[in-house]
Amino acid sequence: MEYERILYDVAEGVATITLNRPERLNAFDDLMLREWLDAIERSDADGGVRAIILTGAGRGFCSGMDVAREAGGEGVLRTEETVAQRRHSLRDRVHPIPRALIQLEKPYLAAVNGAAVGAGMDMASMADIRFAGERARFGMAYVRMGLIPGDGGAWTLPRIVGTAKALELIWSGELFGAEEALRIGYVSAVHPADELLERTREFARALARGPATAIQLAKKLVYRSAHLTFDEHLDFAQMAMTLAQSTEDAREGPRAFTEKREPNFRGY
Repeated sequence: MEYERILYDVAEGVATITLNRPERLNAFDDLMLREWLDAIERSDADGGVRAIILTGAGRGFCSGMDVAREAGGEGVLRTEETVAQRRHSLRDRVHPIPRALIQLEKPYLAAVNGAAVGAGMDMASMADIRFAGERARFGMAYVRMGLIPGDGGAWTLPRIVGTAKALELIWSGELFGAEEALRIGYVSAVHPADELLERTREFARALARGPATAIQLAKKLVYRSAHLTFDEHLDFAQMAMTLAQSTEDAREGPRAFTEKREPNFRGY
């Protein structure tokens, strides 16, 4: 697929997806959503990609749905349609992205360079780890539009900041900055704006050099275990460990340790 609304590049095992509609603070439309999904699936299928970064072009990360188009009845929600016609509007247009991400085993990082508001904050919340630029701004602004988080944010946000804080942010629609995001544990680090992407890529490259099978199994273990009893978690951990132990990387790690050198992981 040729991209018009995103940029996509791969270097040193890291794929970078850049939302590229800076004149609208990277508000998404149907075309961007289709391209974004294609890039996620492309990254997932590429064996040379070990980690994925999402960021935005210009001053914004993602301002969610294009409010001007929504107000005119031309946006993702298609308010000019009947209730019966639009009952699958999110499922068919937006939800393919979170559904693809919930299945993604590779590390998925967000470099939040600017405004991440409404559905844009939902999209940031889908990342495994978020890094923020010092000018980043966040807000679950749905309530200001008389709406609710429709893109998975009511599921992901409580798992990041806790139920009470998530409800506070959703009910108030409060905008907050990078330092507050760090304080509440929503982001892992705040970097100077001109260093954000490189610092995020530095983190991603370290993951890409690591034992890919173990990293991906660990991610699956963490997420799946949220829905398991402790005994079920231990059973899952046993299966994951058996798979990890079967890899060449599981032999390379101890060899490198005893030889006092950096391991040369191959990802299998």
